[in-house]
Amino acid sequence: MEKSVATLDKGAICSSWNYCGQRLSTGMIDGSIAIYDTSDPASSSFTSTFKFKVSEGSIVKVLWVPPEYGDAIACICSNGSLSIWEELAEDSEPVQWKQCKTFGGSMDQVLDAQFGNSHSSLKLTVAYANGILKVYEILDPMDLKNWQLQAELQNVTDSVTKFGKASCLSASISWNPQRSDTCPASFLLGLNSDTPQLNSPKVWEFDQDHQRWLPVAELADHDDKGDQVYAVAWAPNIGRPYELMAVATLKSISIWQMASDPDIDGRLSVEKIATFPCHNNQVWQMEWDMSGMTLATTGSDGRVRLWQSNLNGVWHEQAIIEPTI
Repeated sequence: MEKSVATLDKGAICSSWNYCGQRLSTGMIDGSIAIYDTSDPASSSFTSTFKFKVSEGSIVKVLWVPPEYGDAIACICSNGSLSIWEELAEDSEPVQWKQCKTFGGSMDQVLDAQFGNSHSSLKLTVAYANGILKVYEILDPMDLKNWQLQAELQNVTDSVTKFGKASCLSASISWNPQRSDTCPASFLLGLNSDTPQLNSPKVWEFDQDHQRWLPVAELADHDDKGDQVYAVAWAPNIGRPYELMAVATLKSISIWQMASDPDIDGRLSVEKIATFPCHNNQVWQMEWDMSGMTLATTGSDGRVRLWQSNLNGVWHEQAIIEPTI
């Protein structure tokens, strides 16, 4: 039976749950952020508790900072800026949300950003409209103001080859959800740009010995190499001997299987195991469930679709969630 958990303010265009599902942040078309909380942890009813202005333009994405670094969010605005806001209670003052860092802007537009699961420090990957991806990190977990640039990358498999200034309409970043001392930090990046060599999703892995990021896999075959990518999603791994990833292009949504152990050249072998149609046009977002067995996709047809694999390994559409009027 369907049950409403929150009534969002008019003008909400994006949202994000925190890591434990106890708080909800929404971005508004007027440039505001609203925070929803529940008075009872056992309840599934949420009400708006804070609202603050971030930008004169609309908010296009909002995401939570990992919980070990406090209650904080990052948001991307329509003007291309990325800002980080932290919930603070100073002395006897009431709780407030305060801006602690900004990136990008009208001359250096941010398209996507994701926080990374790294055991050494908090990392933030930021994709820009010029085709450049930057990796930032903080060295002091108690200070979200000071970020250090760790790397600047172009999304190519040959780290020697460099392309001129690209023009990107969108970007999608997905970090490996697994986090351990033995698992190197890694993420998946796909672009929607005018440079085909940058578009196809690449898996980037941090080489601890040489302190650098390396492309270790490319999720593309002869038919779709260079296709503009709208969304990527790396599935949680609970006991599988391989990784699962989803890629959405204009043509289709595909599921890829990637080996966990590299070959003699340090590359990770990949295989496309399923392909299914898009949402009649464009996929906006994809998310895996916590088990990494169900993929949820949403797109320009206004529907949410759930995809699963049966016992024979055949992927199929499990359910369609229609919008309510």
